[in-house]
Amino acid sequence: MPADHVVLCTDLDRTIIPNGDQPESPRARELLRRFAARPESTLVYVSGRDEGLLRNAIRDYDLPVPDFAIGDVGTTIYRVHGDHWQPMKAWSREIAPDWQGMEGADLANLLRGVEGLRLQEAEKQNDFKLSYYGPEDPRPEALLSEVRRRLKDNGVRANLIWSIDEQAHCGLLDVLPASANKSHAIAFLMRDRGFGDRQTVFAGDSGNDLEVLVSSLQAVLVRNAPPEVREEAERRAAESGRADRLYVARGGFLGMNGNYAAGVLEGLAHYLPHTRAWLESDS
Repeated sequence: MPADHVVLCTDLDRTIIPNGDQPESPRARELLRRFAARPESTLVYVSGRDEGLLRNAIRDYDLPVPDFAIGDVGTTIYRVHGDHWQPMKAWSREIAPDWQGMEGADLANLLRGVEGLRLQEAEKQNDFKLSYYGPEDPRPEALLSEVRRRLKDNGVRANLIWSIDEQAHCGLLDVLPASANKSHAIAFLMRDRGFGDRQTVFAGDSGNDLEVLVSSLQAVLVRNAPPEVREEAERRAAESGRADRLYVARGGFLGMNGNYAAGVLEGLAHYLPHTRAWLESDS
């Protein structure tokens, strides 16, 4: 990979999609499209969305089509050629051993009868993501303990992601292979495509980005991130000796406010200053 090539891996919702409470700088997404159009750039979306919802976001928010997309909470990686999204089967092979040769439907049989859990719709499932609705409980330790017990008894190594859907008044549980996460997926893609540490930047906004934000990657936290996420990220980066690998956007870059895509591009230019000229150029 040429030394001047730039790889931007970015979360979508509330990172480049302005679906939070803070205002968006009017030119931010236009400049993101300008960056993505450069032949020296590679754009990677890193999201919990599935392929259909990723495509919807690109259409609804006029986002650039990425070169790669990590979706389904890290369980899928797509190579994108225009309208053709090709799953990377090597990634499936990478994470499959955690589930001992089983797929989501097999695990659903193991978890049948766990009180409070209800399978989500078929389109929200894939071979390596099993998703449930659950009670609106911020402390579901007993439920999760039972899920872990059943999986462990069958040799399954799993990562359980619990969240609350406040609008729908229910809990959400994703059961994933233990190694299927944003950090591992990005590392796999970097290794597979030959992307170097110094040319790759990750941007995020929320608690589920923390693992990558405090990793060895060059990371950007957009200005609209919640204060508690910023504090936790800065604390963990400092404790690990990686404070220089975390940039918190503060606004002012090219007259923008640092929220959403404006913050992503601000952080990108912080690590890779030559990208500023790309954004300022009209070519």
